[in-house]
Amino acid sequence: MRTATVTAARERAVSVAKRPVRLDTQLEDVPRASASLALWLTMVLAALCVVGLVMVGSASSVVSIVYYGSTWAIVFRECLWLVVGVAVFLVASGLTTTRLRKVATLGIVAATVLLVVELVPGIATSSFGASRWIGFGLLRIQPSELAKFALCLYVAHVITRKERVETEWGRVLRPVAIVTTVCAGLVLLQPDMGTAVVLVAIALSVATVAGAPGRALLCTLMLLALAAVGAAIALPYRRARLLSFLNPHADPSGTGYQGLQAKIGLGAGHWWGLGLGNSREKWGLLPNPHTDFIFSIIGEELGLVGALLVLALLVTLIMLGFRVAARAPDRFSQLAAVGISTWLATETIVNVGAVVGVLPITGIPLPFISFGGTSLVIDMAAVGMLVGIAKRSAERRPLRVVKARRPNDAPHQRDARRDRPHPPRVARGAGHQR
Repeated sequence: MRTATVTAARERAVSVAKRPVRLDTQLEDVPRASASLALWLTMVLAALCVVGLVMVGSASSVVSIVYYGSTWAIVFRECLWLVVGVAVFLVASGLTTTRLRKVATLGIVAATVLLVVELVPGIATSSFGASRWIGFGLLRIQPSELAKFALCLYVAHVITRKERVETEWGRVLRPVAIVTTVCAGLVLLQPDMGTAVVLVAIALSVATVAGAPGRALLCTLMLLALAAVGAAIALPYRRARLLSFLNPHADPSGTGYQGLQAKIGLGAGHWWGLGLGNSREKWGLLPNPHTDFIFSIIGEELGLVGALLVLALLVTLIMLGFRVAARAPDRFSQLAAVGISTWLATETIVNVGAVVGVLPITGIPLPFISFGGTSLVIDMAAVGMLVGIAKRSAERRPLRVVKARRPNDAPHQRDARRDRPHPPRVARGAGHQR
């Protein structure tokens, strides 16, 4: 009777083990959805780069003739930077989380050193009163753009490492606050208030997603708002920009000129625009038509429809970045993706807001559209990192139920042992008596 009970139990166990395990369909769909995210990110990025290249060629034609004697000089430089950006994009998309975390601290140290070197007289290249570039000729880099990417990696790395061992959020966020303050302060000394705002937005967004206390974040926002107001009125040119933003018609030929001309160009295109290459503002009326105010040229040449399509591409890229963060395979990747997406969103909001007149002019480029070698390469590296995170999420597979195996057993031996009938065990002492 006991032998029959043991045999029946074994047969039930074997049948349950052979029964297919039903897994959650949503879990099965995660790798497939993450793979499609990587593809969509690449396609939207390619579309933005093509639109940016075309619009830089159109908006810079007059400036290129005046300064370089050729219509194609500036767009040729943009093509060279785009080639470099594609290479960096491919490299960044193949980096693992371990490698990214190893270079996080080194990257923020290097970016900080470059920001300090940038302030040394005689080394940096100045433009419109701001020292923002290091190098000469075509080989000029903008350290503040490197600082954005480095800060994303560093903040994500520090929070991921410290939240496991610290019990107080103050200790977790202290190094993040110090590094962000140092980088933003160095950028303000250039002076470049727009980039400082982007750096602070990156740190705050990552800290918020990480779960920092709301009261601490609210106090930080209030302090930053007071600091921003103080920085805005501390220097005469910033104070003039703020006042011209509030009332550009008070000085239409001075501080309010850029904002007014940007809105004139944006409205001149109406629904369908004047046609590609037919802008009137780029003929010396609108300053920086291929950099800070390229969105005005887009509205003038492609109309409201074209401007909205460009905005739709940027919004799609940003939303895909947040979707990658939601499906990230690890904590560091999640926080880094949030920082990158916030970075691109802040730049888009600040640039477009300045062109349409709802925000002060700060000199922030439109991602992937405005002319700028360092900005284009670093932005493509950031999106490449998002693609890499999406790929790693696609490689994640749901857990499977695996039968226990005996060590040093060949497959055919295990199968033979499983199928061979087991004789009933005999209790000790129950054998034949002598």
